[in-house]
Amino acid sequence: MRIDGDGLYLVAGLALLLGAVLPRLLRRYAVSAPIAFLGAGMLLGLVVDRERLSPLAEPDITEHLAELTVLIALMGVGLAIDRPIGLRRWSVTWRLLFIAMPACVAAMAGAGWLLGVAPAVALLVGAVLAPTDPVLASDVQVQGPKTGEHAEPEEDDEVRFALTSEAGLNDGMAFPLVYLAVFVATKESVGGWALEWLAWDVVGKTVIGVAIGAGSGWLLGRMAFSAPLRSFRLADSREPVLALAMTLGVYGLAEVLHGYGFLAVFVAALALRAAERGHEYNVELHNFMEQLEHILTWGILLLLGIAVTGGLLRPLTLSGAVLGALLVLVIRPVTAWLALQRTEMRRSERWVTAAFGVRGVGSVFYLAYVGPHFAGDLAWLWATVGFTVVLSVVLHGVAATPMMRMLERRRGN
Repeated sequence: MRIDGDGLYLVAGLALLLGAVLPRLLRRYAVSAPIAFLGAGMLLGLVVDRERLSPLAEPDITEHLAELTVLIALMGVGLAIDRPIGLRRWSVTWRLLFIAMPACVAAMAGAGWLLGVAPAVALLVGAVLAPTDPVLASDVQVQGPKTGEHAEPEEDDEVRFALTSEAGLNDGMAFPLVYLAVFVATKESVGGWALEWLAWDVVGKTVIGVAIGAGSGWLLGRMAFSAPLRSFRLADSREPVLALAMTLGVYGLAEVLHGYGFLAVFVAALALRAAERGHEYNVELHNFMEQLEHILTWGILLLLGIAVTGGLLRPLTLSGAVLGALLVLVIRPVTAWLALQRTEMRRSERWVTAAFGVRGVGSVFYLAYVGPHFAGDLAWLWATVGFTVVLSVVLHGVAATPMMRMLERRRGN
């Protein structure tokens, strides 16, 4: 039996109902909702048209769906962070961004080259898989904004804060590395474009993204909480659509001005939160974005499961499988653990933070975004990235609950 057309509405309705029930059903077990949705998608792939629901068949839909999901997640995690931004307060974040992530990409590129993968393709695999995902890492992230007397930054869980802030920033910071792989593949002399890449793709676009995010977040925060006209003071009416309007508007403005839109959205969320840190309106905004994120995440996981059943992993080679396993089990944990040395985190906290570099929807977006530049290797790239994401979803999904409980017990003792 094949389901198509109107039957997909039935599937969508059942998936949303399943999404409402699963988190409560699995709360006591070491099985995350993403694992369940991935498995449901693989079963659903037996009865739907798998050829049409594949990232290789529909790259534009894949790119924009993943893009929207990451944007919604970035606004949500930005609103959830209680700690004001700063060099010392965010020291673990800067270490993960500027030490662990480049080291992870370099190690992946080197391992790929040793396994016989072309240098540009190996670099792309490392860059695409480098970011900790803000979507699928929700089980080990900050759970939501604190308000009133509870909004004390010192009360933050350091592991959850590190993974949340890293996921919020590194989706934007991975763009220069992705562009570097594209330039290596498409341009000839490195000396002809290296300085331009460093000045524009690394510095220029980052500065534009941060400036637009900070300015837009400050302006909309002033409007929402303290505008002279009550009609503009959305915090009084608790209107949550401001978060979605801000996400889309800030991203669009940053992209039009050639800045990094992902970075702009996350910075805008931080600026909006800083406008009135303890106000309950922050909870309304966060909860609204969290619900949208869940719906989009369920859809992407179902589609990924369908694609796996449809043969997404068929072009996977031993080198691709080894690269994915190395990243999840060795390269990310080791590079992040080394980057977190000499911090105030306990040894167990450093290991958990290093181990939970969840790979997910961000990697899907990046590959769909630059895929046309790697047409000859695209099937292998999708197989490798798909395998790594599935491996991450399963391993991190099973380990998240017991590991976080273990940390809580140690803190209690």
